Amino acid sequence: MAMRRFAKDIGVEDPVSDKAHDFFTKSKRIDFIPLRGKSRGFIIIIDRKSALYFYQDGNHFVYDGYEMGEYDKGDVTVFDRLD
Repeated sequence: MAMRRFAKDIGVEDPVSDKAHDFFTKSKRIDFIPLRGKSRGFIIIIDRKSALYFYQDGNHFVYDGYEMGEYDKGDVTVFDRLD
């Protein structure tokens, strides 16, 4: 309730956080996979069935769309290799 009140106070009428919370709490598995090749970005795979794509745009990432299909499991050590 406090978050909804805060959202209303700052002018967010339809809080995206509620939708994201509902979506992610229903998922059983989240995988994070960096993109390879020329583009810098990452893929979030939900329950090995849905993929959300994000690409770097300057100093931030932007959402670029989604796909559905059968996906491999991710590697939970993906962040261990970061410098």
